[in-house]
Amino acid sequence: MPKGKKAIGENMIIPLRCFSCGKPIGHLYEEFKQRVEAGEPAKKVMDEFGLERYCCRTLFLGHVDLVDMAGQFKKF
Repeated sequence: MPKGKKAIGENMIIPLRCFSCGKPIGHLYEEFKQRVEAGEPAKKVMDEFGLERYCCRTLFLGHVDLVDMAGQFKKF
């Protein structure tokens, strides 16, 4: 892999299961992110994944990758 490039999902910290209902969702995030960045509506992608509950959908819509930002801080 070229220097400075990251693998897809390398900086992803999404829960493996929904906090509220316990449905496994972690394996869906990489494909969700790729499809949304390609221009597909998030609603359509989540419907195709079978994410019907608002608790699961909220995790996908509200997720922000902050690992790069946290990595800038000094380690003790």
